[in-house]
Amino acid sequence: MSAKLGTEVVVVGGGPAGLVAAGLLGCSGVPTVLISPAVGPDTRTTALMQGSLKILERIGVWPSLAPKSGALRKLRILDVSGSIIRAPETTFDAQELGLTAFGNNIENNDLLAALREAIAGFAHLSVLTAKVKAVRSEHDHAMVRLEDGTDITARLLIGADGRQSLCRGAAGINAKEWEYPQSALTLNFSHTRPHDNISTEFHRRGGPLVLVPLPGNRSSMVCVDTPAETDRRRSLDNRALAREIERLTHGLLGRITFDGVHGAWPLRGMLAERFAAHRIALVGEAAHVLPPIGAQGLNLGIRDAAAIAKLASDAYREQQDPGSPALLDAYDDGRRSDTRPRKMAIDLLNRSLIADLLPFDAVRAFGLWALRSVPPLRRAVMRRGVALSRR
Repeated sequence: MSAKLGTEVVVVGGGPAGLVAAGLLGCSGVPTVLISPAVGPDTRTTALMQGSLKILERIGVWPSLAPKSGALRKLRILDVSGSIIRAPETTFDAQELGLTAFGNNIENNDLLAALREAIAGFAHLSVLTAKVKAVRSEHDHAMVRLEDGTDITARLLIGADGRQSLCRGAAGINAKEWEYPQSALTLNFSHTRPHDNISTEFHRRGGPLVLVPLPGNRSSMVCVDTPAETDRRRSLDNRALAREIERLTHGLLGRITFDGVHGAWPLRGMLAERFAAHRIALVGEAAHVLPPIGAQGLNLGIRDAAAIAKLASDAYREQQDPGSPALLDAYDDGRRSDTRPRKMAIDLLNRSLIADLLPFDAVRAFGLWALRSVPPLRRAVMRRGVALSRR
């Protein structure tokens, strides 16, 4: 016999965005059920900007994780595209915003483990390790059916179930998807020269290559290039790949020792037409998928989670409906205005690199020159990048 359970909010998905949404609701006293399948290890890293770190503080996850992370005190952009019109070297310093760092780079496994441990102690939050079979939206509730036949109903359903989201489909929300002729190689390595807590982004013809500090003399790398080049590099043995990274990074970090663990991801994008409808709100990659450029993807997902959690917890405290059309419209308006300009900027930067056309190179070079030369503009862009309000 199947069981039937009821609660105020259900969160579907156990990635960082889903865990943050569930954690914020749970610590706000909102009866919440988190449904997540068993999640395997994730060897990637994430550069969490200050706005995201402040959200994690509310759950009790930060700053205890800080010793396992690398602080990003400066961000440097180097144009190695070989274009006739090259952008000037541009460095952004967190001190200009009165910060010690723009954010911190942390391994995803450490972040996920800390989030799971933190939310396990919240009295108003139940965590179910299960797979979702179906999702349905009704006039006054949403329903999730698990593979064992259990039905769980709630007034609000938060879909954090990734790019193939069942929740998005149940809400009747369409999504625009696109592909790039590129893939991203991700890996971590040790090096002989200090990174000095500087994150460096090389603008290359195949796509950006980004080095991000980890604790000690270690860094993570995302290298965007053609699928053929990514596959070739993955076929190299550890020593040969280390020498390849030294060449790609122009010896910036000295001799490199690669630990042998890497991943490759096709470069794709997706943006939902709406972020919420019919008692279902989308967060993280259920709502948007952006290329791993500019450290925006997961930071956007964490802000999604914080936004819907605040709206829902305020409604619950005021004895209002957390899944009402008005609340979901407010969430949709706020998140689209944050996400779409970032999507456009990332898309334009990436396409300008692979297009190999002089007008695009000129626009990119002028933009970076303006950022380097006009301090108020530079500070405004930096403040928006780390998702901090103006003081």
